[in-house]
Amino acid sequence: MMGTEFIARHGSMSLNNCGFASTEDIALKHSKAFEFVMDALMLGVGVGFDTKGAGKITIKKPKEGNFGFQIPDSREGWVESLKLMLEAYFLGKQVPEYDFSLIRPAGQPIRGFGGVASGSGPLKEMLEEIQIILQSRIGQKISSVDIVDIMNHVGKCVVAGNVRRSAEIALGDPADLDFVTCKQDEKALYSHRWASNNSVFAVRGLDYSFIANQIAVNGEPGVFWLENAKNYGRMGDPPNFKDSKAAGVNPCGEQTLESFELCCLVETFPSRHETYEEYQDTLKYAYLYSKSVTLVNTHWQETNAVMLKNRRMGISQTGIIEAFIKHGRRRMLEWCGRAYNYLQELDEQYSGWLCIPRSIKITTVKPSGTVSLLPGVPPGIHYPHSEYYIRRIRLSNNSDLIEPIKNAGYKIENDSYSPNTVVAEFPIHEKYFDRSKNEVSIWEQAENAAAYQKYWSDNQVSITITFTEEEADQIKHVLECYEDKLKSVSFLPIKEHGYKQAPYEEITKDQYEEMVSKLTPFNLDDTRDRAIGEKFCDSDRCEIRF
Repeated sequence: MMGTEFIARHGSMSLNNCGFASTEDIALKHSKAFEFVMDALMLGVGVGFDTKGAGKITIKKPKEGNFGFQIPDSREGWVESLKLMLEAYFLGKQVPEYDFSLIRPAGQPIRGFGGVASGSGPLKEMLEEIQIILQSRIGQKISSVDIVDIMNHVGKCVVAGNVRRSAEIALGDPADLDFVTCKQDEKALYSHRWASNNSVFAVRGLDYSFIANQIAVNGEPGVFWLENAKNYGRMGDPPNFKDSKAAGVNPCGEQTLESFELCCLVETFPSRHETYEEYQDTLKYAYLYSKSVTLVNTHWQETNAVMLKNRRMGISQTGIIEAFIKHGRRRMLEWCGRAYNYLQELDEQYSGWLCIPRSIKITTVKPSGTVSLLPGVPPGIHYPHSEYYIRRIRLSNNSDLIEPIKNAGYKIENDSYSPNTVVAEFPIHEKYFDRSKNEVSIWEQAENAAAYQKYWSDNQVSITITFTEEEADQIKHVLECYEDKLKSVSFLPIKEHGYKQAPYEEITKDQYEEMVSKLTPFNLDDTRDRAIGEKFCDSDRCEIRF
């Protein structure tokens, strides 16, 4: 309720939902990055991870014998079970004999987080699948694909657990062909590799030919220029090297992060304001919220240490294309410059009052999605999918939302990727419509992102550039032209994207009206559950791409 009031009164909404963990120090910290990812995902935090630990440890044969471990019915208990399995193969300890008897049966309410329990099935499957991977690799160095597979099984487990979506991004070396092509294994893809978006660490001057060819097929990998993120705030300013210890990004690529760092995201809606002065008033509320969240400790020591130092924030804009239409593109870029300077002044003032460091970075453009639906604006810096489309969400198959949705006439079918999940379809009409993403070139989309990276975002601009089949051969040139203007970018084919049950599917006006004619009102007052979301990010533009 408070969030809704905040939107209505001040044109903004808060989110605190992203992190990153590096495996680079796997030889020292062993299972720590994997534990962090699982724990964070279960708390609803989307997490990025890298594959820099590849080759740095040898998978060991576990010690003979085993010991009993009764898994507590808690988040901490599930994470501990993962730690024990990994330590058996990372450190040569005994493999636990797991006792799942304390875990509540499927369908029982989860009072702490809301929703209903999934039972022990997803956890059992995760532990078994990870053991199969590690058992087959005894005596060999851990590979980038091993890291991705373990993390993906963790993500799959969390999603099957019903109440938390599992947003992951895997970052790897562009020269690592096994990593870049790992989603081409269709069996593994449908089993678990759908659970992360995959991107590469790019450098200026990279030959993008191979990467661009892969993107042309299925949209992956995304591209992240780590050096740009380390060296620059806004790309229109001189390099300041403030973020020299940055290691990666969150799942949708809008926040530069050090290992084990979290960020606080706050969305604002400039198209819902009539004047810059009115929007500036909103920014103050957004800043105060976000800065306040940086004062709160987490239960992770490593996270507290880096957050207390960086105080990183992500004050975002969404509905940017609608703001272009309403206020004009040039005026919006002018607003960005004024607003950024205003936020820096606020940060200097309030950081001094609070006796804490100024925030290392303040602004961002997150891809948005579900949040942007509340005020009815297109998400982030993206053009609307189309004037009429199907919007899909995912729910656990034991969710009590299913029956009310079915009874109201909405279509529900089994998820093609997760056996414990169903997909609900909702027909949507975009009320304020000018051009769809089908009508905008990849060059215009890239230029919009570059402009916001120059004038607004000192973190990243998260954008998924959509392209037609005819534009696919231009991807390499876009990357070459914008490698010194952007920090991250991903692409997605408009039509033949290659995956089922996409978050969006364009339909005609007649199809929309036919679907709507079958609907009746429904009431969710008596339900406990909520939707998991789309696969697989904290947004509607950070989709899995096959």
